[in-house]
Amino acid sequence: MKEPFKIKNIAHLQLILASQSPRRKELLSKLGLDFKTQNVDVEEDFPASLQREEIVEFLAKKKADAFPIKPQQLVITADTIVWHENQLFGKPKDIADAKAMLRQLSGHTHEVFTGVGLTTTHKQRIFSVRSEVRFAPLSDEEIDYYIDTYRPLDKAGAYGIQEWIGFVGIEAISGSFWNVMGLPIQRLYQELRNF
Repeated sequence: MKEPFKIKNIAHLQLILASQSPRRKELLSKLGLDFKTQNVDVEEDFPASLQREEIVEFLAKKKADAFPIKPQQLVITADTIVWHENQLFGKPKDIADAKAMLRQLSGHTHEVFTGVGLTTTHKQRIFSVRSEVRFAPLSDEEIDYYIDTYRPLDKAGAYGIQEWIGFVGIEAISGSFWNVMGLPIQRLYQELRNF
């Protein structure tokens, strides 16, 4: 087994990913860092006046503030949303909601925002990353196939870019691919180095 990669300035801290997302866990593991996962259960509600990156930064901070952090721990929290035509697309409530979201995204460009929190007992850094994603027009048959095969009810905007719909439907991305997947890993690495 390979030795974990060490980021010198945080090598003395235990890294904890406060998320149950398998995609975030997979992405963070690709950095080669030694970390543990521990879920933090909070209501993902926010003030109605917030928009776009304000929402994800608020939720990343809310999750961090709810985590029972101990000395010598650095907790990573995150939240991702899709934003299209001044409307929030979070995780769909059900299959019908997922279909409605994908029909609205079809043939259009939308934004994906991920807010990330880095928190210790004495320091906190909250930041967000924005990507633009353009979908080709999708047929009802393609949308139905994707939803029936992949069950994307746990994903913002009802899709996973790394799944079938990403291969057939994504025409272009401006910004971080990993951000669209749920964790802007390159920016996170830089923030950890500078923390």
